[in-house]
Amino acid sequence: MTDYSYLAMLPFVLTKATAFILNRFSFQGMVEIECRHWASKGINIHYEVRNNRKGYKAGALKLGMEHSYAKECEFVAIFDSDFQPEANFLKRTIPFLVHNPRIALVQTRWQFVNFSDCLMTRIQKMTLDYHFKVEQEVGSSTFAFFGFNGTAGVWRISAINEVGGWKDRTTVEDMDLAVRATLRGWKLLYVGDVKVKSELPSTFKAYRRQQHRWTCGAAHLFRKMGIEILKAKEVSIWKKFHLTYSFFFVRKIVAHLVTFFLYCVVIPTSVLVPEVTIPAWGVVYIPSTITILNATRNPSSLHLMPFWILFENVMAMHRMKATIIGLLEAGTFDEWIVTDKLGDTLQDKIRIPLLERASTSLRDRLNLPELGFAAFLFLCACYNLAYGQNYYYVYIYVQAVAFLVVGCGYVGTFITNP
Repeated sequence: MTDYSYLAMLPFVLTKATAFILNRFSFQGMVEIECRHWASKGINIHYEVRNNRKGYKAGALKLGMEHSYAKECEFVAIFDSDFQPEANFLKRTIPFLVHNPRIALVQTRWQFVNFSDCLMTRIQKMTLDYHFKVEQEVGSSTFAFFGFNGTAGVWRISAINEVGGWKDRTTVEDMDLAVRATLRGWKLLYVGDVKVKSELPSTFKAYRRQQHRWTCGAAHLFRKMGIEILKAKEVSIWKKFHLTYSFFFVRKIVAHLVTFFLYCVVIPTSVLVPEVTIPAWGVVYIPSTITILNATRNPSSLHLMPFWILFENVMAMHRMKATIIGLLEAGTFDEWIVTDKLGDTLQDKIRIPLLERASTSLRDRLNLPELGFAAFLFLCACYNLAYGQNYYYVYIYVQAVAFLVVGCGYVGTFITNP
């Protein structure tokens, strides 16, 4: 029988990155009491809170690793405050690191306890399921590359130290560390059979901020590490190509720009210029292929695919903006705002039913960029209906409605103070 006694030597370090969220939901004291309870039983567990946000999550993780008891350990498990690992999480992940000294990270899969809250959370689940089932699984199984998701993973501490530790130069410290570890020859392992429950942001404002941080941070990291990746000597040319072209350039840069400009700008604008003809592969084949690929991985959500497409096109506007900001280091490229999660025990917030939102203030409810773009799309659709030689107006009208719905705030769960 395998001896897992060494698991008791892995301390639980609660740093400011997680404590900040817990404090907002009045859970901080509960966590401290729980840690003291287990410490009284002889478990090597510590509760830590820092008094500043310097370096944000990367700064908190770096500070946590500097404690003397953390330096005595071989591995560190990382969870955001809304994640709920099973009791056997370490028993199912640590053995991979113990039996293969070249593995730096074991990443597990996320599950979502609130995906049925609203249509927006269902759409998020579809996107993230595809991310884990396809992108993470393929990157791990082909030994190419996949990024650390920032939580629900276990790192080898010696690997973290070897590649320079946590860095706060971007808002995606998790991806930064994974890239540097890969360039030094470390292997990353994705274990999809181990699932950790978590919560999806259910307000549009929280989701938009989360996507801005993730998208902007990835583009900014590409700006920071593009040359470094090409100069790396410990990885193959194929892995360099995969990192620079497939992972960063195509998935983190081009995908956001093309999605917005082609399907929300070029196609609608083309109806105003009859001389312009868009090939069928751009209008039909590519979106159909993307839809089919996602549908095959989410058969239970097949009926939601039209909504997924429309909502992702709306979000492409924000992701495109975040990508440009990250590449140019402009505006809020280094902004790090904690993603709000509602939780099941909130007493100081009220979820407002859809039909009651009209009574809320316009400032809280309206999103002007989406409303402006909805007006543009309606203009293009009307012109195409009146003078066009094709049926683009069918798609443009539907997409305009999607922008209008988001612009009016009728997406996600709306909350306010009682």
